[in-house]
Amino acid sequence: MQAIKRRPLQGDKDLLAITNLINACNEVDKLDDGVSVQELREEFDMPSVDKALDWQLWENEDGILIGFGDLWITEPNEVIDGFLSIYVQPEARGNGLEIEIIEWADVRMREVKIARGFPVKLRTGARSTYTERIKLLESNGFTIDRYFFRMERNMNEPIPEAHFPNGFALRCMNGEQDVEAWVDLHNNSFIDHWNFHPITVEMLKHWLQESSYRRDLDLLATASDDSFVAQCYCYINLESNARTGRNEGHVGILGVRRGFRKIGLGRGMLLSGLQRLKQAGVDTVQLGVDADNPNGALRLYESVGFQKVYTSINFLRDV
Repeated sequence: MQAIKRRPLQGDKDLLAITNLINACNEVDKLDDGVSVQELREEFDMPSVDKALDWQLWENEDGILIGFGDLWITEPNEVIDGFLSIYVQPEARGNGLEIEIIEWADVRMREVKIARGFPVKLRTGARSTYTERIKLLESNGFTIDRYFFRMERNMNEPIPEAHFPNGFALRCMNGEQDVEAWVDLHNNSFIDHWNFHPITVEMLKHWLQESSYRRDLDLLATASDDSFVAQCYCYINLESNARTGRNEGHVGILGVRRGFRKIGLGRGMLLSGLQRLKQAGVDTVQLGVDADNPNGALRLYESVGFQKVYTSINFLRDV
């Protein structure tokens, strides 16, 4: 095997090479996914990313990028999770580089444990059909922890009318003036979900600047006192659609604050989001859901026409 050198990310000048590597991997692995330089830059600029430590590149002796690993490290909530993405040039696979990336991530999470004083875990994912990656993970100490479904709805099918209980109203997010209340709603809506980690005001402010963000697709339900009680955040990734030739939108977040569930707010918000996406002209809508969601999300999505496209597996390795 050629001599391989690891180095940290050195800024924007590395983003094109990383983008090309990710897209080459996704094409070979038939994951029907990918990334653009702009999307990668927005991820790189997230306030939670330590640019020097959380993204690492592996180059061969000719200086060609053949491996890339990045960690998205969560805010503390009993534990800190490091979500690892692994990309290795198809021609360079099977020679130990994937294992080297995993071990780098393990060392990095040990550093986080010492620095922040919280227990840490290393996580990664794979589609259920990606047998090569699953075998790699299981042979390197990862175990299956959770299943998630990717679901899709054809927007040619009729969308039922959205109804809300008396005393509740629908409106759009109003930019930075709503940021703190939006974050409070989100964190209190998902606090009882599996592996919950809070988001911060700084993270939301970053999302508001992303190219796919549209205020008219960021929906909120308010109670009679104008407090936020439910949300449905949708988006259309134009760069992804241009890359894949698809015309799809996404339901990114659907949440209802505890104390306001089981009265129809979730369904009303979901249908409102679908109606906005329909007006925007998309052909299909996708979303992700925890297969064991405790609040009936899967049944809700199926009841309005979503069908499962594929299953993803969340893997866990103790650090």
